[in-house]
Amino acid sequence: MGRQARASQELDTELADLPPDLRWREWMGRVEAVIFASPEPVPREVLARVVGRDCNIDRIIDDIRHELRGRPYELVSVAGGWQHRTRKGFADAIDAATGLGAAATKPLSQSEALILMGIAYFQPITRGELGRVFGKEISRDVIGHLRALGFIAAGPRSPTPGAPYTNVTTKAFLSQFGFESLRDLPDIERLEDAGLLSKDKLLADGFPEGFPDGLGTSTTAVDGDDEALERDEPLAD
Repeated sequence: MGRQARASQELDTELADLPPDLRWREWMGRVEAVIFASPEPVPREVLARVVGRDCNIDRIIDDIRHELRGRPYELVSVAGGWQHRTRKGFADAIDAATGLGAAATKPLSQSEALILMGIAYFQPITRGELGRVFGKEISRDVIGHLRALGFIAAGPRSPTPGAPYTNVTTKAFLSQFGFESLRDLPDIERLEDAGLLSKDKLLADGFPEGFPDGLGTSTTAVDGDDEALERDEPLAD
């Protein structure tokens, strides 16, 4: 009973009885603790629950980042929130010790990476539209794998005949690739300038010659989901 009563007590966020310096340090500690304890990026509205109404969260984050200088981990802004991550320079050491360094990232084939790129830039987009972009039928298996990894999800239905579901990227995609939002994707114009992507050529001619055969035309589906896949509907959970 006593534990429940204590748990139900509201957290003192204003800390009006503390001097300004100590109040700020307490807010910093709370914010960092919440971020440290979360396996996912923590958005601003969640952090606002543990600090005062007049607390500037951006300044809190800046001060935490300042204190983490020289440490092997940092506070990054990703997927609409903040998250603690090991600095990239220590990936080899982590991998050598535990096997959890760079090699632990979710693997994507060249074909999957290119299809994911197409979804990211042209979303919401159906599997059929992706096939026209790349000049080949997109394997249902590839779409299913990207969904299983959590990088894409079903978007709104397309206003085309049959009303197939579109594909859109997820917060997991942003987090995995270090983007705070889709606005952080490299401009298509920059990719064109670098010779890495030509939107006009993709849309007009399909993907350039030599695109990996991994796109395939496989129609293997999860049991019971073949009909849904034919309509570009999401796979069953």
